[in-house]
Amino acid sequence: MNPRRTDLLAAAAATVTVILWASAFVSIRSAGEAYSPGALALGRLLSGALALGAICLIRREGRPPREAWRGIAISGVLWFGFYMVVLNWGEQQVDAGTAALVVNIGPILIALLGARLLGDAMPPRLLAGMAVSFAGAVTVGLSMSDDGGSSVLGVVLCLLAAIAYAGGVVAQKPALGSASPLQVTTFGCLVGAVACLPFAGQLVSEAADAPASTTLNMVYLGVFPTALAFTTWAYALARTTASRMGATTYAVPALVVLMSWLALGEVPGLLTLAGGALCLAGVAVSRSRSRARTAAVPVTAPEPRPEKASDPA
Repeated sequence: MNPRRTDLLAAAAATVTVILWASAFVSIRSAGEAYSPGALALGRLLSGALALGAICLIRREGRPPREAWRGIAISGVLWFGFYMVVLNWGEQQVDAGTAALVVNIGPILIALLGARLLGDAMPPRLLAGMAVSFAGAVTVGLSMSDDGGSSVLGVVLCLLAAIAYAGGVVAQKPALGSASPLQVTTFGCLVGAVACLPFAGQLVSEAADAPASTTLNMVYLGVFPTALAFTTWAYALARTTASRMGATTYAVPALVVLMSWLALGEVPGLLTLAGGALCLAGVAVSRSRSRARTAAVPVTAPEPRPEKASDPA
């Protein structure tokens, strides 16, 4: 496939991911009113697994190859399972601004782990863009924080969520070298659902009393921000570095501000808007390419060389 077309498709997939993940914050707030953290995570994962399973049957996707299972299992436990539970729990203990501040350490951890474990490059534009975006996330978080709305437990839970998110992404990247994005997402979701089965009793009892709107929000979380968004994430991650994909998620705080404004009528202040603009500006910088690097590409085709299995697609 044309490299330019590949880049555009990967960028489009990443855009779908960040939009749906931003919408998840609005839905979690609604579903969390009736469901406990573990029950909400399990219900979301079961909904996502059913949707992904149906797609796999239609596309006749088989099981992932043996070499992909290690990454799938680790990302399934850490990211699909543990992350969702502790994030749901943490957001009940702290205000939205504090949660955004702590969880947005995740992309920085992804960059550090990616450089250490995956050999990801750390170009100056990526580092500069992440610094700008993190400053924007801090600005958004401070502008949304409520006095006295945080607890030590909540901050620790959000920090654990950020660590699990980073570990899950870095574990998922090698698995995409031998398995398709749909396989990695489907079986990762199944692993996460199995890890959350201890909450099955809570889910059944809470679903009996929950309003239909909150249950629909839980199903939405499973079908769209989980099944669809994690698949488009895996598609984009297979075609770029973990560090660059992590930096892309800094667009989420800006989109959350916009969606809360449109869906919940929460009018953002000037400081919040400024922070959101910084997040988007940082993402643009981190995903841009140096003109000098582009100009350095020779007009004539280079000598062919054997492809390595570790080269990005």
